[in-house]
Amino acid sequence: MFKNKTILAVITARGGSKGIPRKNIKELAGKPLIAYTIEAAKNSKCLDYFLVSTDDSEIAGISREYGALVPFMRPDELATDNAKSIPVIQHVVKWLQENEDRTFDYVMILQPTSPLRTAEDIDMSIEKIVETDADSVMGMKKMEDMSIAKLKVLDGDKIFPLMEDEGNKSASRQSLKNVYKRNCAIYLTRTDLIMRGDLFGKDSRAYIMSEERSVDINAPIDFEFAEFLMQQKK
Repeated sequence: MFKNKTILAVITARGGSKGIPRKNIKELAGKPLIAYTIEAAKNSKCLDYFLVSTDDSEIAGISREYGALVPFMRPDELATDNAKSIPVIQHVVKWLQENEDRTFDYVMILQPTSPLRTAEDIDMSIEKIVETDADSVMGMKKMEDMSIAKLKVLDGDKIFPLMEDEGNKSASRQSLKNVYKRNCAIYLTRTDLIMRGDLFGKDSRAYIMSEERSVDINAPIDFEFAEFLMQQKK
């Protein structure tokens, strides 16, 4: 709890990963991938409750070994390749209200694919959403040396500006605006908005994270990079 606001975190971990089979429990630096997110949630000072939503009994067992609650198994219809996050979270919120009489002001989605996200990141995101009274706070990272003005399209091998009004001059690095993207590490939203199917709301704020803590594991090379960063930290 932070300033009398209650916060639920849901670690989403379905079993049917195709890009990297069994990705959520694949070993990374000696531990299953999901263990890092569970440990970050356990070390948070602001979360009131967190659980793992999964359809997979092996993921559920490993999650419990590392200290996470798995009070139910996710319905099959919410564990398909096309299943979206919001219905999964809505299911969790409804289940907790109906079965444990628990309600929360905010809900945070934590994906196991962000193993370098920390408990401090979780808590600072919560502090930001409460103190600003925002609808949502998203984990984001700065795109280095990136600008819309630098994006091009090709006609054959001829280069043309993506934006027609860019002009013929190459933009200097100093004149370019910083560009950011969501890093998939933290999605924090007012519960009432989630229940209406809205992940962002009208007032969405950024919680900026470093490139290292923004690692998002989707390909085998991402595992290698994350392991390298962890070795450097040690």
